[in-house]
Amino acid sequence: MNHLKNNVLYEKDIQTLAMDFLTVAQKAAIASYPWIGKGNKIEADGAGTEAMRNQMNLIDMSGLIVIGEGEMDEAPMLYIGEELGTKNGPQVDIAVDPVEGTTMMSKGQDNALTVIAVSTKGSLLHAPDMYMHKIAVGPKAKGSINIDATLTENMKSVAKALRKDVRELTVMIQDRPRHDHLIKQVLDAGARVKLFADGDVTGAIATAIEEIDVDILVGMGGAPEGVIAATALKCMGGDFQAKLAPQEPEEFDRCIKMGISDPEKALTIDDIVKSEDCFFVATGITDGMLMRGIRKRNDGLILSHSFVAVGGNSKHYQFVEAFH
Repeated sequence: MNHLKNNVLYEKDIQTLAMDFLTVAQKAAIASYPWIGKGNKIEADGAGTEAMRNQMNLIDMSGLIVIGEGEMDEAPMLYIGEELGTKNGPQVDIAVDPVEGTTMMSKGQDNALTVIAVSTKGSLLHAPDMYMHKIAVGPKAKGSINIDATLTENMKSVAKALRKDVRELTVMIQDRPRHDHLIKQVLDAGARVKLFADGDVTGAIATAIEEIDVDILVGMGGAPEGVIAATALKCMGGDFQAKLAPQEPEEFDRCIKMGISDPEKALTIDDIVKSEDCFFVATGITDGMLMRGIRKRNDGLILSHSFVAVGGNSKHYQFVEAFH
């Protein structure tokens, strides 16, 4: 495998690593599959995490988890600062969520998936597992969002970029009391709201896929998912802005210790993912808006459905169906 030159991944490295990480996502999703509808989030996360860690350690890379689901003492999660891979090959930053939507999965509901974002070393936002304000749009609305503006103002700007009437917009928002003010702005503008229960990575990516009727994703959710979604949208030509949302002084202090001098600063997609040499992979665990879930066939084969978005010079995305 080619090595880094001036901390930039060669195109060959990106393509090869993306396929290696596709295998990681597939194995994690398949390992989590037996726990669908079993009401046990911890076991589901543990199974996905173990499979993910084991497979990543086989990859020729020096990988570092820069934002994930917790710290070292909160196993079974892949913890912030964990090093993975054979230590041969490219140096990369990794953001992961072995089971995005664990609650939904434990209840047998839709939209649970395994997600991973990878970029060159030092290029992904290094932040604690905390809340983050987010707004995401697809390629046609790139440059039209402002995290400091109201949702009403953003809707007007996005509608103009998309050459739509504001009333034609569809805005995805997580169904939480903290988002009531956002839902009201959408309805007051005469636009459509699309509520979802958990997991906002899918909604962010949906804004960049023409066939899915979602124009904006907005709301406050997990920072790891924000970094992962921003990576996917960077690969797809979309746009993403965010602001970390410390809920207590300890979180604010941890941001400072991790090198974030202004924890509440507005972050552009280029602040969150500083390199074009990045990629995103996801595999469905249960059926969702983007992908079908894991299927076990009568002949013993397991069918997986995945999504891969690659940045660099060859920006593209593809759906991958595989038998295991």
